[in-house]
Parts: sequence; C-alpha cells; structure tokens
Amino acid sequence: MTIAEKFNLLNEFNILRIICGAFLVPHIYAKFFVPQALGFFVAAKFKPPAFWMYTACVIEILLAVGLIFGIYTTYVAWVAAAHLGVAAVAVYRVTRKWLWNIGGYEYCLFWAICCVVVAMHG
Repeated sequence: MTIAEKFNLLNEFNILRIICGAFLVPHIYAKFFVPQALGFFVAAKFKPPAFWMYTACVIEILLAVGLIFGIYTTYVAWVAAAHLGVAAVAVYRVTRKWLWNIGGYEYCLFWAICCVVVAMHG
C-alpha cells in the first residue's frame, strides 16, 4: 500500500486508523507536561508510578506512529486495544465512574473497541 493510499481520507478505515493514533498525541503530551498525570498513576496504584507513566508514554508513541502511518496496523491496533483496556481498568479503579465527561472509563473502552475494529480490518 502506498503512502497516498494510507492517507486517502475517502477510505473510512484510514480515518478510523488515523484518529485512533492521533488521539494518543494529547496523552503523550500530558505525560510530559501535565503534573497531574503522575498523580493518576499514583492513584491507580501503579508501582513505581513514574516508571509506569513513562513506559505508557513510550508505548503510546509507538502506537501513535504505527496507527497514524499504517505500520504493522493489525498488530499495533491489537496492542493499542490492550493498552486502552488497561487504561480503562485504571480509570475505573480511580474514579469508579462510567461516563467519560465526569472522569469515567467509557472513553477508554470506546477507543479500545475502535482499535479492535482497526485490528480486525487491518
């Protein structure tokens, strides 16, 4: 598949794949520049929290690049779904809420399901 085909926005699969990867970028940014990010890893009981925060960041960088550029799409999307599943569980442990607009895990779960669809199609 050529670069032009991977970025053809008339192909609905490309839109979903790119969005699944691009939405990781703000999360990567937050892990470096938002002090409360480490607090989440502490609250979710990741030990040691800084190690897991930076590990998650590295994973998210690899996932974002893979999904945005369509590199090993099937494998990357399965890993992304698993990563977001862990994130959903962590959010649940911290907030015990479902609705994303009040801090719940609904968004992570939806995003993980989107990554499953990408993996199934890729």
